[in-house]
Amino acid sequence: MWTGTNGYTGTTGAGKTFGIYDSESPSPMEMVLHGHAACSLIDVIDGLKHRKENLEFIKVEIEADRADESPKVFTSVRMRYIVKGDVPEELVRRLIESSHEKHCSVGIMITRSGAELAWSLQMNS
Repeated sequence: MWTGTNGYTGTTGAGKTFGIYDSESPSPMEMVLHGHAACSLIDVIDGLKHRKENLEFIKVEIEADRADESPKVFTSVRMRYIVKGDVPEELVRRLIESSHEKHCSVGIMITRSGAELAWSLQMNS
C-alpha cells in the first residue's frame, strides 16, 4: 500500500508488514540485493548442520553496480563472506559455491539476468 510521504508498506501472505522506500526503509533494489545476501547466508548456515555450534560469527557484505540507464538492473555483484569459528574452510567454500550455483533463488535470478558475481571468503580464527 502506498502511504504517500511514508513510502510503501507491504504485507506478506502470512501477515508480516514491512516498509519500503521511506526514510527508515530500503529501496526495492536494496531489498533485492540484501535478499540475495540473506538467501546465500542461510544456505551456508544450513549447510554447516551439526557444525553450527562451532560457528562464532558469520556475515556477508554485499555491494553491486547497476546499469547507467533504465532499467537500472544489477550488472555486477560482489559478496564478501566473513566467518569466525572452528569450521572447515573448504566446507564453507563448497557451501558458498553450491548456494550460488543451485540453491539461492534470489541470487540465481540476479545472475541469470546478466549480472556478474564475484565472492570472497575471509576466515578468522
